[in-house]
Amino acid sequence: MNQEHFLRYSNGIRAILHPAAGEVCCCGFAIKVGTRDELPHEQGIAHFTEHMLFKGTKHRKAWQILDRMGAVGGEINAYTTKEEIFLYAVCLKKDYERALELMCDMLFHSTFPQHEIESERAVVLDEINVYEDSPSELIYDDFERLIYPDQSFGYNILGDVDCLKTLTSSHFHTFMQRCFTTDRIVYFSMSSMEEKKETRLLDKYLKDIPDTSSASVLSQREQVKMAQSLRTQIDRQTHQAHVLYGNAAFHLFSEQRLPMFFLNNILGGPGMNSLLNNALREKRGLVYTVESTVNAYSDSGLFSIYFGCDHKDVKRCLTLVDKELKKLRETPLTEARLRAAKKQIQGQLAIASENKESQALSMGKSLLYFDHFESVENALAKIEALTAKQLQEVAKEVFNPETMSLLVYGENNENI
Repeated sequence: MNQEHFLRYSNGIRAILHPAAGEVCCCGFAIKVGTRDELPHEQGIAHFTEHMLFKGTKHRKAWQILDRMGAVGGEINAYTTKEEIFLYAVCLKKDYERALELMCDMLFHSTFPQHEIESERAVVLDEINVYEDSPSELIYDDFERLIYPDQSFGYNILGDVDCLKTLTSSHFHTFMQRCFTTDRIVYFSMSSMEEKKETRLLDKYLKDIPDTSSASVLSQREQVKMAQSLRTQIDRQTHQAHVLYGNAAFHLFSEQRLPMFFLNNILGGPGMNSLLNNALREKRGLVYTVESTVNAYSDSGLFSIYFGCDHKDVKRCLTLVDKELKKLRETPLTEARLRAAKKQIQGQLAIASENKESQALSMGKSLLYFDHFESVENALAKIEALTAKQLQEVAKEVFNPETMSLLVYGENNENI
């Protein structure tokens, strides 16, 4: 198959079209706007806006939006992060134009009717209540609020209840005008459609969208500041203790991002043979879940380790975690261990690349920030080139016990 095709319209919208076999296609929009673009009185509006895109346009009512793809067996989805909103569809190739036209209507012609805002507000508030009943998820937000203090980067993506209750139709229109400018929007597609036909469809629906780039406020995003070496405990009356332990990592554009991703995979990635899973669960039965995560943002990065355990075992688990981090800081991986870790992550990436939806979303984000899309082959080659020394240098910086921060949902102050 041919390689991906790039388009750049005069209004600032960019597009990437990637050929993919099969009758199912995945296409959508990635918009460089998220929680960090909210003003203090707007906390939660980015995520709420994502919901409201489904609630009415100049041409459709809410039920017509949902029925448009559902009627042909397709799906339309959206989600919000700290820095992006994604709106995308999965459908048969024959319904590609139906999906494209619908998403353009939702993105560029939403009306935010007040009665729909009142109805959906209850849904969002209920979503917050459900989330607060899940301490293993909530602790991530509490941790970010602590280490990104007094800045939008620390806002909860779902929002602040008091702020959400004040939002009206005019707030949504203002937010869209300020943040959903054409220079922040990219379109992505994985489809077996013939390139010329797909390009004609994009020209039809995207070419004449008014250029709003001049209104962009991207340059006004505040510089992220991260607190370090925090030790905090919150009593949430949970059955078990929940622990998050983390530090600053590397941003999207850092050359150290790949070594960090690799290290994280060894330490507490999805494999059941991860160092932390072996140390805490398999050998000692102290936890059911232990995992580590790396989030690379446009100008910041965050590494974190999460586990849940009996309240009396928090100290012991932290000691074991620190022991594994110390090994990675002080002892380079052997050639055999490095080779095995490379084979594992290369296999994971190759398998993930077969998931059309996941690949399409990754492609959209890549175009947003890098203006290109890196092939799986190139990514695998970069992994192959990593050395034990590179990994150890990253471990020394990120796994530094002097700068790590800790948040515990627990009962006893002695735990921290």
